[in-house]
Amino acid sequence: MKFVTSILNRRAFVALAAASMLAGVMHSAPASAADVTIPIIVKDTTSFYWQIVLAGARKAGKDLGVNVPELGAQAETDVNGQISILENAVAGNPAAVVIAPTEAKALGKPIDEAATNVKIIGIDSGADSKAFTSFLTTDNIQGGRVAADGLAAAIGEANGGKIEGDVALITALPGAGSLEQRAQGFKEQLAAKYPGLKLVADKYADGQATTGLNIATDLITANPNLKGIFASNLIMAQGVGQAIAENSLAGKVGLVGFDSDEKLIKFLNDGVISALVVQDPYRMGYDGIKTALAASKGEKVEANVDTGANLVTKANMKDPKIDALLNPKLD
Repeated sequence: MKFVTSILNRRAFVALAAASMLAGVMHSAPASAADVTIPIIVKDTTSFYWQIVLAGARKAGKDLGVNVPELGAQAETDVNGQISILENAVAGNPAAVVIAPTEAKALGKPIDEAATNVKIIGIDSGADSKAFTSFLTTDNIQGGRVAADGLAAAIGEANGGKIEGDVALITALPGAGSLEQRAQGFKEQLAAKYPGLKLVADKYADGQATTGLNIATDLITANPNLKGIFASNLIMAQGVGQAIAENSLAGKVGLVGFDSDEKLIKFLNDGVISALVVQDPYRMGYDGIKTALAASKGEKVEANVDTGANLVTKANMKDPKIDALLNPKLD
């Protein structure tokens, strides 16, 4: 009888120990996806381009069951504002953070510091930091090359096949990694492939469309042989497009812009803009959150992901792939 009781006691002890271990496992198990928070920090929450990025991130949050706070300053020029947003986001102990740095040098150290506490996923623009777990962006140097090819084609079409004359580059802001890379690719492609095109102006603006309008107007007045302009982001393309339209130079001065919105698409339809280099911001937002979630779980992720760039003209803008980029779903 004592023997049977002993066996029963041992079985009870084993059962109790197993239950205790299971409880410990349950208690230490990672939180469900619904409890995971991954903020996304963009450069400017008011811009159509960044709204597309946020829409992609929002959809990823819904698909993956992740809470995705949508953060960002009111203008790309508010570098200190973005730094504060990053610091506050990290203080909330998220699973990871997705960020598009506004300015490469200024965001380097803040990103380094943030990465000591949480996985940082970069999108769109780089920073002076090696702390990104993964970086998803357009190959902006290649995007600049594509822009040069598009501008050369437009100049040739308007001038009986002759690809020659003066061209200009207008960049929205100094120091933004993606914009500097676009400028680099553009200038390299001009030098390598188009000896007849002379870069006579390489101008920086202040992030405002009206400044782009004024710079372009001055260039048009000062350079009668001006054949083309590359405006390397959406805001500059809006301003420069307005200058081309106001001076009745559609089809005479080629214009290649970067990214798209309703205004730029209308300019493209009207012949004011010759071509647009269009990224895939929706994919950046979606895959940024997806990558951040994987990284937060300790899964291996790609260090660098090229999200692609496409040259859009009036001739191909109705193609299904291009149309999807021009008219993304924002809900």
